Amino acid sequence: MKIKLVKRANPQKKTEKKFYANAVNAGRKTLRDISRDIAGRSSLTRGDIDNVLLNFVECLPGYLRDGFSIQLGEFCTLRASLSSKGAATEKEFKTESIKPRIVFTPGVELKRALSETTYETAKGEMEIKGG
Repeated sequence: MKIKLVKRANPQKKTEKKFYANAVNAGRKTLRDISRDIAGRSSLTRGDIDNVLLNFVECLPGYLRDGFSIQLGEFCTLRASLSSKGAATEKEFKTESIKPRIVFTPGVELKRALSETTYETAKGEMEIKGG
């Protein structure tokens, strides 16, 4: 994984600055890209895989709205969470203030796979943030 070093101020000691690792974004993978990659590793066609992935993505919001958490094997668990503005009384509460969030909890296998990542500093990639 390519990283860039970012110099940031310490939140506790504003005058102290240290370098921290940030992942370099290599771009984006679309469902079509993923379908093509999976098709190259299986006996299914890209169209078959496209169909499965698109149907999967279309089903997720309904499951989350219905209150289910979604366990994707050892990969992860997804669940809905809400944030809202507080109200002094139940009667004063406005549902318009509710903002849905998705909580992604990586599974043991994903954590293990990522813990084995090696890192390289991208050439010329250094930013200074926070002063």
